[in-house]
Amino acid sequence: MPVGEPVSDDITRHPIDPDVDLHVPEQRFELRRAPWAVLAAISAGGVAGTLARYGLTVAFPHRLGGFPWATFVINVAGCLLIGVLMVAINEAGRVHRLVRPFLGVGVLGGFTTFSAYIVDTQQAIAWGTPATGLAYLAATLGGALLAVYAGVNLARRFLRHREERPR
Repeated sequence: MPVGEPVSDDITRHPIDPDVDLHVPEQRFELRRAPWAVLAAISAGGVAGTLARYGLTVAFPHRLGGFPWATFVINVAGCLLIGVLMVAINEAGRVHRLVRPFLGVGVLGGFTTFSAYIVDTQQAIAWGTPATGLAYLAATLGGALLAVYAGVNLARRFLRHREERPR
């Protein structure tokens, strides 16, 4: 597609990060105006997400060369939740400006661990179980993509159901 061509109308069906629109002059320097509140929200969320991930990986360790189920479940669950979060932020009504930095970047960014995903894959291959490593590599990628899709659709279905209920 040539540069500058409009993307299909399909794009409006996908939740898009609403934080900063570079076409709006007041929003161009969002972080310059209040960086500490955003950075504090991300940091606090990151601590919470990282501690949750650490707790789960300690509670459910895997043997060297084995399938790292805890990391797999963490990453897939985090992707499901990011799909739900983006719909909630974009389609469920007005939310505080620090919700996405706290929950999306902080909590879910700290909770999910795609760096450990790559290390686990490398270790499985190094320990002589390449089939496990490659299965884990493919399962996580496929599971993560399906989880985001499912999270978006479940959240939208919930919102539709809530709107259709008689009051």
